[in-house]
Amino acid sequence: MKHLFTKLSYVGYLQSRQSAVAITGRLTPSIGRNNVTKTKTLATSLLSLSAAAILALVGTTSANAAPVNTTDSSGAAVSSHVVSDAGAADYWTPERMKNAKSGEILAAKALERGKLLNLGKAPVTEAPGAISSIAGQPAATDSKTIDRKVNQSETPVKHIGKIFFTLGGSNYVCSGNSVTAANKSTVSTAGHCLNEGPGAYATNFVFVPAYLNGAAPYGKWTAKALYAPTQWASNGNMQYDTAFAVMNTLNGQKLADVVGSSGVQFNAARGLSYKAFGYPAGSPFNGESLKSCSGTATNDPYNPQFNSQGIPCNMTGGSSGGPWFIGNSSTGYQNSVNSYGYGSNSTTMYGPYWGTVIQSTYNTAAAAS
Repeated sequence: MKHLFTKLSYVGYLQSRQSAVAITGRLTPSIGRNNVTKTKTLATSLLSLSAAAILALVGTTSANAAPVNTTDSSGAAVSSHVVSDAGAADYWTPERMKNAKSGEILAAKALERGKLLNLGKAPVTEAPGAISSIAGQPAATDSKTIDRKVNQSETPVKHIGKIFFTLGGSNYVCSGNSVTAANKSTVSTAGHCLNEGPGAYATNFVFVPAYLNGAAPYGKWTAKALYAPTQWASNGNMQYDTAFAVMNTLNGQKLADVVGSSGVQFNAARGLSYKAFGYPAGSPFNGESLKSCSGTATNDPYNPQFNSQGIPCNMTGGSSGGPWFIGNSSTGYQNSVNSYGYGSNSTTMYGPYWGTVIQSTYNTAAAAS
């Protein structure tokens, strides 16, 4: 498969195309033992596709059953999809997990289809909301010892894990986090790790908390329903690249009762300090262990219509959907996810602002039975 991306500078690209693309992932051919699609920076180089190419991609997009639109008390539309993958846990053999592609390929496709055509537009203005913080749940104590076979930059965190899923006949991998919810079964991730944006919803969706070197110390949790902002599921709007999955019980237990859950916060101030986590798979990483980045958030200067913020980070493809915590540890409130970056050597990771629209999606997922 040829590279989808050219290594043009942002300015050079604007001069040649007057449009730009931000995506999570640096795509290179799949090579090596893990056969994971290589991506240098969650953000890849800028695309140089014509409008005709974009329309061609739209024309070949597969589609599942039409999403169901619901609304919560805030009035923001939410797209949901009921999952019926009883055998998803068995589907994800160690070989399939190692061979899964980076989910950033899906972000690239969504942007090819739509975001180039919206360059220069202002971000959508959301109804102002008050800061909303919901506390998380401590993990249950256990005697499990997670084997750290190689030197890692982060010890596995029980509520942070890898996400595996299938879209368009291909297997992909992203990152996710167990978040506080009334149903004790909700996982956050990036929108493009759950829905093509716009297009089909994922199948074979599983969450593997505290994943390390192929091990699933707390099991493989299958999804029963997927939720995304309609702005993502219908339009692939990068401003809302966040989604939530509601998981089935495992061995009669709920997810948060086993691994705990993170508190969440919405409508927070901009420019906060964050620590982000994920499972980057592109070189120099292999996707087998947890990594992190820390820094103070700044606005995206290249595509302000995304309304996103970035922190210093060189995590690569596979870390998409990993949580951003306010502060300097995994115990803070989650307030965003890894979404995209720019260039083959990008050192900035961008995440969506969690305002009222994403809060509405969270509220709907967290209350689902």
